[in-house]
Amino acid sequence: MAVLVPQCWARLMLLLLLIGVSNAQLSSNFYSSSCPNLLSIIRTAVNSAVSSDSRMGASLLRLHFHDCFVAGCDASVLLDDTANFTGEKTAGPNNNSLRGFEVIDNIKTQVEAACPGVVSCADILTVAARDGVVALNGPSWAIALGRRDSTTASLSNANSQIPGPGNNLNALITAFSNKGFTAREMVALSGSHTIGQARCTTFRNRIYNEANINATFATSTRANCPRSGGDNTLSPLDVATPNAFNNDYYRNLISLKGLLHSDQQLFNNGSTDAQVRAYSTNSASFFNDFAAAMVKMTNLSPLTGTNGQIRRNCRRTN
Repeated sequence: MAVLVPQCWARLMLLLLLIGVSNAQLSSNFYSSSCPNLLSIIRTAVNSAVSSDSRMGASLLRLHFHDCFVAGCDASVLLDDTANFTGEKTAGPNNNSLRGFEVIDNIKTQVEAACPGVVSCADILTVAARDGVVALNGPSWAIALGRRDSTTASLSNANSQIPGPGNNLNALITAFSNKGFTAREMVALSGSHTIGQARCTTFRNRIYNEANINATFATSTRANCPRSGGDNTLSPLDVATPNAFNNDYYRNLISLKGLLHSDQQLFNNGSTDAQVRAYSTNSASFFNDFAAAMVKMTNLSPLTGTNGQIRRNCRRTN
């Protein structure tokens, strides 16, 4: 058997180390020694933001979702445009719609003060989305950390991969299936629309032209969304309890009070009707499935080890 000289041993150990780093796995205690107060910093900042603006819980959750559906949970959605690439902020699903960037900036500033150059924006966004749901009485879920940040973003992928408010059921099932989710997980994740609001432009066609809608609901919603103009006027996605994370969203669908076309598609004499009915009567089942699906989402194609970077400013690369 060949004997390795010391220099070869050193090279071999370095190679093994690099392989291990580049294939690093996410871990629940990733920052336990390098940034022990991280979770507390994020939770306090998110609770403060939601207390000041109840919409923020939904906004942070949506920001995370729109990040993860484009090349994985890598904070690419946070990048401003540069001379080298056009980012995701001006994509159709995001432009004049995504919000919460300032909350993430604030958290990043606090985290950098506590442990500079250690925590990624991707991890901050992942935890903040979870804490925003919890702040509105929703479920919690375990998050493994150790993501790194992307150094680029893709306008075209954001335009093509994020499901839209006009999607029919088959398109929704396909969009989520492309990311590894089952139809049941898609229905559970759609329950995120139990909080937050939508712009008039995303539901105008439904409230004026669709038949599978509660007449009283349509009439009252039109008051905030005229046939023309007022594109950015808001209406709650869950008309019953817009600022509480619960299963009212599914009850609304059964009553034909889904605000978006894509919402009502989940209960429209199709393959997901039974799951909507199940969640409408069993909050615990919804919470459990939503939390499990969110864990799965947080693990979509994370950058780890030597891939990506730890951005010092979430809006631009180092």
